[in-house]
Amino acid sequence: MSRWFAALVLLAVSPMFAQEDPQLKRRGDTTKPQAVDKDGLPPEEDKSIAVPVYGFNPLQAQKEINVGNQYFKKGAYRAAAGRFEEATKWNSGEPEAWLRLGEANEKLKDHKATRAAYTKYLSLAGDSKIADEIRKKLEKLK
Repeated sequence: MSRWFAALVLLAVSPMFAQEDPQLKRRGDTTKPQAVDKDGLPPEEDKSIAVPVYGFNPLQAQKEINVGNQYFKKGAYRAAAGRFEEATKWNSGEPEAWLRLGEANEKLKDHKATRAAYTKYLSLAGDSKIADEIRKKLEKLK
């Protein structure tokens, strides 16, 4: 009989110790709370539409340059320009990325973007072997 009494007391007292998260009741989810970011929004599940966060990553920049070079060789200049622009976001101090971005934009006849890319290239590698050639191209674009 004492076992029954102990079981009944345990059942009667257990709801007092079980506290539910009020956020779980609102969502109707009783399994676990959902993770949220700094704005209080749930994290993006589809990584393909999530906004990338760029930081200094020279290896990723070099990968983007290599893929961009392949696109450039195939004649897909818009895709190449996109890859070179990504490379400049990963490592803004990489002269090759700016040079190749300028060349791709030149093929796309985007003179404003070409001037900006070549100017940045010259500020990073003004003493390179092809700097004079790039300066001549910039004069023609003006």
